[in-house]
Amino acid sequence: MRRRFISRTTRRNPVAAEPSPEILAAFQAAKGFMPAVEGLALHAAATDAAALGLPLLEVGTYCGRSTILLADVARAAGVTALTVDHHRGSEEQQPGWEYHDPTVVDPEVGRMDTLPTFRRTLHAAGLEDHVVALVGRSPQVAAVWGGQLGFVFIDGGHTDEHANGDYEGWAPHVAEGGLLVIHDVFPDPAHGGQAPYRVYLRALESGAFTEVSVTDSLRVLRRTGTGI
Repeated sequence: MRRRFISRTTRRNPVAAEPSPEILAAFQAAKGFMPAVEGLALHAAATDAAALGLPLLEVGTYCGRSTILLADVARAAGVTALTVDHHRGSEEQQPGWEYHDPTVVDPEVGRMDTLPTFRRTLHAAGLEDHVVALVGRSPQVAAVWGGQLGFVFIDGGHTDEHANGDYEGWAPHVAEGGLLVIHDVFPDPAHGGQAPYRVYLRALESGAFTEVSVTDSLRVLRRTGTGI
């Protein structure tokens, strides 16, 4: 489950350019769960990482709310934003759960399908040419990905199986000096599920990543060592 709490931001990286009012408006209009304060932190982190000249990747597209911000950075930096999702919804988005949205259910097959909404989101924001959508399950896509990444944003399934699968699949591809960003990190179980928090601790304990900033449930880590 996702819960929100009072904003807490700790920065140790240079302040990056913020998105334009048009991009911020598109972000706020899109379906999704990320609040603006976390979105601004995500945009700043992606701007930092884009200086490496490598692709930016997110795991967990949903309807493209955060993708707008990564695509905006990619456009400015001349890199590509990649987004990975099977578009059938995570556990908490299924019928009967708190975050289920019946408007993104495909009536023909009776299952969630957020891909059409995602495409409309990017089209409306004028960002289609700066995003590559990788449609499939994260571990399967990661297994055939061979290149380095300047930025990996983990915001997929919130079970231990899925969160660890995302981390194990994509963290090895974060280049030296690149950023690993983890969403929905809640140290207090009363605020939300613990799987992303455990992945965050795992990344720090590995010695491969050093924390850069904290903004509510968003954690930004930089690769400063080898391994995961």
